[in-house]
Amino acid sequence: MPARALPYRPHNHDACVTQALADARDICQQRSARLTPTRERVLELIWQSHKPLGAYDVLAQLAEDGHNAAPPTVYRALDFLQQNGLVHRIASLNAFIGCAHAGEHHTGMFLICRACGNVLELTAPSVSGAVQAAADAESFELDDITLEIAGLCPRCQKDSGHE
Repeated sequence: MPARALPYRPHNHDACVTQALADARDICQQRSARLTPTRERVLELIWQSHKPLGAYDVLAQLAEDGHNAAPPTVYRALDFLQQNGLVHRIASLNAFIGCAHAGEHHTGMFLICRACGNVLELTAPSVSGAVQAAADAESFELDDITLEIAGLCPRCQKDSGHE
């Protein structure tokens, strides 16, 4: 995501969706992974905003589209998208957000606005390096690092007078 395309700043969100879908097609082609129409639509729904979407929210949207999808279909699509690095699961919200760094090996770090619900994926190698170093110091072998940080985005700070 370009530096200016932040969830709390006006931007051409259609460009975010278009880029995410193009990236997904490229990544799946490189990996010989099958991006079915349902999987692609689930990814598109997740990218419709910068707010995380739960599986049942996705299911409801698919039903509005006329798809006769069942919960296992949605969960399988989300699992596929997550395994291919196209979405992240925000555990504290039991929801999914599009990956802003699809195809790159990276640590999932998220700023979650507790007021508006928008999520911003961070890139902070020094933070992930510090976590790795702390784990190494304890002889702990990391499988995955996901950091979820709750607070107020700049827009919500302004709206509530917390600037």
